[in-house]
Amino acid sequence: MKSKKRILVAPLDWGIGHATRCIPIIKQLIAHNFEVIIAADGRPLHLLSTEFPNLEMVRFSGYNIKYPKYLPMSISMLLQTPKLLWSIKKENTALAEIIKDYNIDGVISDNRFGLYSNQVPCVFITHQLQIQTPYFTDSIQGFNYKYINKYSACWVMDDEENNLAGELSKPNSLPNNTKYIGVQSRFEKQETIKKYDFLAIVSGPEPQRTILEKGLIKALKNRQGKSLIVLGKPELNSKEEIGNLSIYSHMNATELNTAILESELIICRPGYSTVMDLAKLEKKAFFIPTPGQTEQEYLADNFKRNGTCYSQNQSDFDLEEAIEESKNYSGFTALKTATTNWTELFRLFEGE
Repeated sequence: MKSKKRILVAPLDWGIGHATRCIPIIKQLIAHNFEVIIAADGRPLHLLSTEFPNLEMVRFSGYNIKYPKYLPMSISMLLQTPKLLWSIKKENTALAEIIKDYNIDGVISDNRFGLYSNQVPCVFITHQLQIQTPYFTDSIQGFNYKYINKYSACWVMDDEENNLAGELSKPNSLPNNTKYIGVQSRFEKQETIKKYDFLAIVSGPEPQRTILEKGLIKALKNRQGKSLIVLGKPELNSKEEIGNLSIYSHMNATELNTAILESELIICRPGYSTVMDLAKLEKKAFFIPTPGQTEQEYLADNFKRNGTCYSQNQSDFDLEEAIEESKNYSGFTALKTATTNWTELFRLFEGE
């Protein structure tokens, strides 16, 4: 007879941001005496297995959505809809087997639409209830809510009062099962001494991740002052020095936490997981959204409009201009957010 409830945590495989923001949730589950099983694949699996080497891992295929190099994102996603629907159906079937084989008592899905079940309580984690799209907005939101409503609860990673994600997390109407759980970050603010002028965090889907990587190396390698690039490749273990530029394939949470605090200006994608980390650490940032990724473009524009962070399109990348313009932006100041009541949230899995 098992003594702990077993909770399956499964992040989406689009970049590693969905995996990194699951880290504080996994830590809270463990602290509340749950046994955690992680279901992931590729870079998310490698990252989480590094952060939690003692947890049981299940290799669980992702959606494998391809990001286009030239085609507009909206058209590309439309063309990949049949593959997405097939993947959702396939993962829902696979979940039933995992629940049975691993004796699962509850599921936490970070933006994976097919991980709902009538056998155990299932939670859908998101920050994006209002998906940003130039076409079929109502139909896409209807699709989003159709699947969210199949879950026992929808946990929104934002604060209901001090909203960070703008209209992404606060649309006009909400799914019936919505709960705001506050901004979540794996990082902690602490006192450090400045070490780097610039820290570039390269993340997100290919081929755009590599395009950004090459542009940043070219821009930073001959600059005065120390710079650091973290490539977001947890499957590698490499370090390289080019003049005053250090290039790391990956840093674990503790190392990256320290590096961000030690850096004057952060250059990165405005993925929401990264935004939450920067807000927690109260840092200044310069954003380069993934081309065609409407959510990142919205967040970059929103933070630029409200004077928080400067941003440029990847095709217009100009580091010298970004350095000058960033002087006119506040960066993320002290984040005021409600404390997350994990005990109350986890009652869902206790049957209370």
